[in-house]
Amino acid sequence: MEGNRAVNWRKSSYSGNNGATCVEVGNAAYVIAVRDNKNPHGPVLAFGPRDWRRFTDQVKAAAR
Repeated sequence: MEGNRAVNWRKSSYSGNNGATCVEVGNAAYVIAVRDNKNPHGPVLAFGPRDWRRFTDQVKAAAR
């Protein structure tokens, strides 16, 4: 994903409180982006809104 600076990044609510293993989630135009906070200039996963909802629903279901 080009131009990570245009994304409003925030720490995922599912990340641990110790800060060592955090996932950041960001919103951009029509895309939900995910990256590792330890490597902010590294790879970014980008999801469309429907795919993001399906992904998070499956993660929540697996945690039950």
